[in-house]
Amino acid sequence: MSRINYDRLRKFVAPEFVFGEGARFLVSHYVRNLDIHRPMLVTDAGVLAAGWPDDVAGTLAEAGFSHVLFRDITSNPKDDEVMAGAEVFRLKKCDAIIAVGGGSALDSAKGIGIISSNGGHIRDYEGIDRIPVPCPPLICIPTTAGSAADVSQFAIITDTQAKKKLAIVSKVLVPDISLIDPETTTTMPPSLTSATGLDALTHSVEALVSNAGSPITDLHALESVRLVRAHLAGAYQMPDHRQHRDGMMRASLHAGLAFSNASLGIVHSMAHSLGGWKDCAHGECNAILLPLAIDYNFEAAREQYARLAEEMGLVWDRSVPDALKTVLIDAVRRFSESVGIVHSLSNIGIQETDIPELALRAMEDPCLLTNPLMPDRKDMETLYARAL
Repeated sequence: MSRINYDRLRKFVAPEFVFGEGARFLVSHYVRNLDIHRPMLVTDAGVLAAGWPDDVAGTLAEAGFSHVLFRDITSNPKDDEVMAGAEVFRLKKCDAIIAVGGGSALDSAKGIGIISSNGGHIRDYEGIDRIPVPCPPLICIPTTAGSAADVSQFAIITDTQAKKKLAIVSKVLVPDISLIDPETTTTMPPSLTSATGLDALTHSVEALVSNAGSPITDLHALESVRLVRAHLAGAYQMPDHRQHRDGMMRASLHAGLAFSNASLGIVHSMAHSLGGWKDCAHGECNAILLPLAIDYNFEAAREQYARLAEEMGLVWDRSVPDALKTVLIDAVRRFSESVGIVHSLSNIGIQETDIPELALRAMEDPCLLTNPLMPDRKDMETLYARAL
């Protein structure tokens, strides 16, 4: 007879990481440690213009390493970009990947690694634990504070033919080393600061109420919430403020460690559908949908939402049945509005006629599996309609 209670077991995975200003300049040290000879440097045009890849390239050159640059990445990274990068990786005989950027560059780098080791098309690897051969060594240097792709086992890639986002989840995708340098976030404009920061908040909230959560992931989720509350407004208002940038980078890190191990929920299922169908900004979609998700999930995760409200410093009349839900939803909405997020999908181009297709696609997203309450398609359509 087995003595293992599988319902009570939780596994936690995380990469090695170095956190702090100047961490990016350690890249050649880890290139040498991993016995890398010809890395591909994956980034995008915006990050390249900010100059952070130049720091990495210069550090590599000083240590005697050459590299291959691949910069053809866009927001909501596309399958054809991944496939093009994998072809460059093959033709240039690269043996590792260094990703410098936000979630788009980091997720693309993971996709390039998948194809470089396994062949086929990136669409072949959608789902959980479907990557048979490990990827080439991956070093991540994030330049935004929100996606946490630098510490997670997720990669989200847009299937341009089907107009949907592919959620690829595997321990193979956990980077070998992440060099987390808060200084790289100082060039983010306010709009990106708020969108990525609210992405981190959504990661934390969804991990906290996930049916795959644990005391370990809860610890990281709640610390991330504390840090977002303390530092996002400051980073939004004062882009060069190092303490706030450091705090938000730590918020992203803790949120990533939480959701990478507890997974996510209905907000990300709906946001992935929006991103694939209309190429909407992911963090902004999350911010718009989060209050509605709290309302929908509330009775299935009342205790976790109470912990969230306490971490946010909220006070409510505990003798009134709906007081906690009302106070929490109002606080989340007001916090998002304080950093410039407008709560309406119609403001970002979504129409009522889009809802049936959006709902169908959201129902197929694997993040829905760990939501505390399982919706049907009608529920999903209602939530999208409420968000217009």
